[in-house]
Amino acid sequence: MRTPPSPTAPTDAEGGDRVRDPQRTRGEILDVATSEFAANGYAGARVDEIAAKTRTTKRMIYYYFESKQGLYLAVLERAYSGIRSLERRVDVEHLDPVAALRELAELTFDHHESHPDFIRLVSIENIHGAKHLAESEMLPGLSAPVLDVIGRILERGWADKLFREDVDALDVHMLISSYCVFRTANRHTFNAIFDRDLLDPARREHYRTMLGDMVVEYLTTR
Repeated sequence: MRTPPSPTAPTDAEGGDRVRDPQRTRGEILDVATSEFAANGYAGARVDEIAAKTRTTKRMIYYYFESKQGLYLAVLERAYSGIRSLERRVDVEHLDPVAALRELAELTFDHHESHPDFIRLVSIENIHGAKHLAESEMLPGLSAPVLDVIGRILERGWADKLFREDVDALDVHMLISSYCVFRTANRHTFNAIFDRDLLDPARREHYRTMLGDMVVEYLTTR
C-alpha cells in the first residue's frame, strides 16, 4: 500500500499543504474513514463523503489507499494494531502471573469500552466473512503480540503451579475478548430485552472486576 508522496502525487491545487504532510493527511483520512465504515458498513460508506469530511479530494484518497477496499483494509489494520500495541504494555516480567493476567483482562475491557468503532468494525468484517482482512499483509502480525503476552503469562503461571494446564494462549484470549466484545456489541439489544445498560457507568467497576475474577478463577481452578 502506498504511503509517501511522490512526483506523481496530486498537486498542491488538489491537496494543498496536505501533500507536503503525508502522515497527517493519511491519519486524518483514516480517522474519518473509521467513523464512516463503523457507522455505515463497507457497502454504505462513501469515499466522496469521507473526502468531504477531511477537506481533501477523492483522488487524494485513492492516491494513498488505491481503492475503497484499500482504505477499508487500512482502517481495519490500524484498529487491530491499536489494541495489539496496548497488549504489549503488560508488564509480564515484573508482575506475578495472576496480576499480569488480571491487568491484561482489564486493559482489554478499557480499550473495547472506549473504542466502540473497533467493535462495530469487527462485527461488520465478520458479516463479510473476514474476506477483506484475509487480504492484509499484516495479518500474520495481528495475532502474534497478544498470544506472545498471554503465552509468557501462562508459562510463568505453570512454572509456579498456579494455572491449569489444559488451556492455551488462544483459549485465554477468546475468554477475555468474548466478554469485552459482547458488552459493547450487544449493549442495545441486551438493554431492550433486560432493561440493563451494560455500559452504565454505575456498573462499570462491577463488570470490570467480574471479568478479572472470571479469568483468574478459571485459570487457577484445577
